[in-house]
Amino acid sequence: MTSPNAFISIQNVSKFFGTFRAIDDVSMDIGRGEFFSLLGASGCGKTTLLRMLAGFESTSQGEIYIDGQPMSEVPPHHRPVNMVFQSYAIFPHLNVRDNIAYGLRKQKLPKARRDEMVDEMLDLIKLPGYGSRKANELSGGQRQRIALARALILRPKVLLLDEPLGALDKQLREQMQLELRALQRQVGITFVFVTHDQEEALTLSDRIAVMSGGRVLQLDTPAGLYETPKSRAVASFIGNINFFRGTVRRNGGPTGAVEAEGLGVVPVPAEQLARPDGAPVLVAVRPEKFALSASRPADAAHAVAGRLKNAAYLGERSHYYLQIEGRDEPVAVSSQNLGGIGAAAGERGDATFWISWSPDSMVILEAE
Repeated sequence: MTSPNAFISIQNVSKFFGTFRAIDDVSMDIGRGEFFSLLGASGCGKTTLLRMLAGFESTSQGEIYIDGQPMSEVPPHHRPVNMVFQSYAIFPHLNVRDNIAYGLRKQKLPKARRDEMVDEMLDLIKLPGYGSRKANELSGGQRQRIALARALILRPKVLLLDEPLGALDKQLREQMQLELRALQRQVGITFVFVTHDQEEALTLSDRIAVMSGGRVLQLDTPAGLYETPKSRAVASFIGNINFFRGTVRRNGGPTGAVEAEGLGVVPVPAEQLARPDGAPVLVAVRPEKFALSASRPADAAHAVAGRLKNAAYLGERSHYYLQIEGRDEPVAVSSQNLGGIGAAAGERGDATFWISWSPDSMVILEAE
């Protein structure tokens, strides 16, 4: 049975290649009209799962439902999906119009209707007037838009995207991310997007499934993954983060605290401390959650001094690495360059600075 709110339901799906388990008992639901991303490093299983949705790979165990219908016995060309690849797969011998209309050949539509649909697609991807151009006359971003239009013109219920922006340079990739998100909102269909780029996934997605070793480590919103990761693997994969070894110190109180290396004893919200007194934990703090100052802030309840070991100026912000007492590894701190301590800190060598933080910026994870 599928979930009543699921448009795509993946239920206890596994995939074996010989004795290798590429997908390991994965279950998840994807909503109608959702921009959903599968995120993970190479070999995590995300592309295999996408190919199973497309029907290019069969399931070894479990079932996939799309719009309430089981897909195991449905061949790829009869599934209500279409796919966009990283390589674009634009036909070089066809112009833009013929590339977009390629999938309509078997529908036996009147030429006037085909032309009307192609014009609608050209307007949708913001390339009106490009119909007569050849593939070699298009930029990488324009080719990717043509590939999207060719997939969307068939009006699939689900669009599957296998790292479609991976071949673009950074600036064009960022531009295309915004255009792709706007396009998805405009057409309103379900997008399932595969990427290894966490920033890309955070930018585009309504929800993200972080995968490793054929399993889903955590499925959450971008903010949920970033702010409240459930494991070290997720925390370290989504952005930069500091890890501190710690110990639970309840001291007889109802909420308790954590003693973290170099940070001292810090009270922690009760919902993060479902552990006994003395239990080992891992404390995670994002670099931007630390505030950097030349002296101890008067209003800071929690602050420690550190020696500046390295700094990197990145334009709108700088990254600092400070050595604090009681911890071997430097603490990473990220600060916007707003004309204050900002970039000037990087010119002060081995100077002493203070880092301060709020207890609610600390995420308590299982010790490993």
